[in-house]
Amino acid sequence: MNTYIKSLPVAALLLLASCEKYLEKDPIGILTEEQIATDPTVGTITGAVTNAYVPLASTLNLFGDWNWTQGLVLRNDFITEDIASGDANKKWSPDGDQAWMDDVASFNFTPENGAFNGLWTYDYEGISRTNLAISQLTDEAIIQQTGMEQNLRNRLLGEAYFLRAFYYFNLVANFGDVPLLLKPLTNFNEAYEVARRAPKDEVWTQVNSDLTEAANLLPNSKYTSDSEKWRASKGAAIALQAKTALYRGQWQQVIDRVQELETLGFYQLNSNYFDSFDVSKEFAENEVIFAFDHQQGVLPRRGNGLTALLGWGFLAPSPDFTGSFEANDPRLDYTVNVSDQAVYKLLGGTNTDNKGNDDAPSNKIYIRWADVLLWKAEAYTELESYPQAIALINEVRQRARNTPIVGGGTAPGGTLPNRGASTDKTQVKEWLMHERRVELGMESHRFSDLRRWGAAKAVLTALGKNFQDRNYLYPIPQGEVDKSAGSITQNDDY
Repeated sequence: MNTYIKSLPVAALLLLASCEKYLEKDPIGILTEEQIATDPTVGTITGAVTNAYVPLASTLNLFGDWNWTQGLVLRNDFITEDIASGDANKKWSPDGDQAWMDDVASFNFTPENGAFNGLWTYDYEGISRTNLAISQLTDEAIIQQTGMEQNLRNRLLGEAYFLRAFYYFNLVANFGDVPLLLKPLTNFNEAYEVARRAPKDEVWTQVNSDLTEAANLLPNSKYTSDSEKWRASKGAAIALQAKTALYRGQWQQVIDRVQELETLGFYQLNSNYFDSFDVSKEFAENEVIFAFDHQQGVLPRRGNGLTALLGWGFLAPSPDFTGSFEANDPRLDYTVNVSDQAVYKLLGGTNTDNKGNDDAPSNKIYIRWADVLLWKAEAYTELESYPQAIALINEVRQRARNTPIVGGGTAPGGTLPNRGASTDKTQVKEWLMHERRVELGMESHRFSDLRRWGAAKAVLTALGKNFQDRNYLYPIPQGEVDKSAGSITQNDDY
């Protein structure tokens, strides 16, 4: 009988700094007898890959029982992206509830802030799960024992490689150098060996390697599985390759990868801007490339818990954000209804039916076609191919102005006119930056955009935030540094 062991969550650390201190707890990243699984089957291996998606969810209390201070109630993207960027305030009515979120908003946080622990925990938990799945799927003895068909093996392995790349992308973009863990850990010595930060270029190289594997293994179809359309696809892998190139300033590679996506012919802008967010049209529209599939009323729970927070007054678009929309832009009213205090994009409908629902079905969208087109426009701008960049910006604007307004009817004539010809790089870049803000508002992209553009300090200090140069990277959670006795080092100036 063969024995296979599932690695523990890399929730707070990849090792123990002091064996004596932590003997009463499960070692982080170490395997325990309770997690031993014998005689794997096709079902258990498939389940291991499915479980690797879970840390992408906004489901409540996946890794903590109302542990707000450690940032474990749900994924913190809305804090580290939307609130940090000034596009959102913590609540519609300011109060002292969850003051650590206010500290992120004002950039008065310390490395002990739960937002960063939550980000780290969710992503390393995802990596732990993908490593388990990859170790099983690359073990010939296991594959022979289970009798798994090669097509299914390739597809599942491709999904796992994509997910590992996705989690590492998020970590390196937010923290810079991070520990690089590529297999389940089986003893304390292995844990100590990986408890150090790998240079960010090494992590980016691993992200690209995993995505290349994923793109080669996943089927050449829009959906990896017709019955489970939420699974990572070939298009998602290529799109994340393009985004990786974007973050590394590899402009021609961005264009090449997006053109590869265009050749597939799977994606295009929906005629209606809101179709990507409408729960009644999930996986029946043309724009979403990768999303987490929240489902209501299933066990284990899989609903979108962020909608519960919306019902408790959390996540209010800021006046600066709502004021950034041009006159009559239909996207504003599809994003937020200020009078009803409703963020429609996150609720999944132009109503408040899911407001306060802790098990809502609205999906979390990570990559959609408009985002990809604007990556390509950015690459063209950096390469000074301004007509191509402007054409893509105008394509996004055209869809927006042609979208029926909320409640019916059309936007007045002259709404969102096309951007004209320009060879002024500063002007074209400003158009691009504006378009990304209003097109992708409240989708948890804004702070990363500001950092990537090197614009965060200017934009956020103008909003009265205490942004410092060190904030271009978030701090490593202080608990990780402390428990490793310093072998995991802190980012500069924290």
